[in-house]
Amino acid sequence: MRTSFLLFALCLGSAGAALTLSGTVAQVPPAPVATDLRPARSFASIADQRARSIAMFEEAGKVLQHPRCVNCHPATERPRQTDSGRLHLPFVVRGADGHGAPGMRCNSCHHAGNFDPAGVPGNEHWGLAPESMTWEGRSLGQICEQLKDPVRSGNRDIAAILHHVVTDSLVIWAWSPGLGRTPTPGTNAQFGELLRGWAEAGAHCPAP
Repeated sequence: MRTSFLLFALCLGSAGAALTLSGTVAQVPPAPVATDLRPARSFASIADQRARSIAMFEEAGKVLQHPRCVNCHPATERPRQTDSGRLHLPFVVRGADGHGAPGMRCNSCHHAGNFDPAGVPGNEHWGLAPESMTWEGRSLGQICEQLKDPVRSGNRDIAAILHHVVTDSLVIWAWSPGLGRTPTPGTNAQFGELLRGWAEAGAHCPAP
């Protein structure tokens, strides 16, 4: 019983919620509303194809560089959390497969869906992106080049990337992240349309 309580307390710590002395969970204030994304069609007036491609990727970058995404694409072995991008509490590491170390697996706390009463986010395959897809501390141009490189993007070409960003449930989670977390801007559909427009205009990248 004591072990179960300690694990529960650790899970609360990982979500940023607070366990009071009375044993109740302190509620996190509502997160601010995220800004919208410009629709892909709004870039049609940019005549230069390269400039249009870059402009659409920069707009999509509002999602790619948002804490909901960067926190799971860390530069170290430790994930980050909250809108401030603090190091994950309790102390956890990537592990061999991106799903935590033995005895401290991600699914020890993070389950198939968000558990808002405790402020613990969840998804059926909660985990970290591969080390090759580190986004933390990278410029938008560097992230763009990573996405275009199958060696660093999980053997995905651009077509597979476009499919991945609108079908993967953990990517989609970023728009419904649960209590106390700011969702990524716009909608997943708008994000997908921006990246599709970027690719159709030549998949050009901003300067590194």
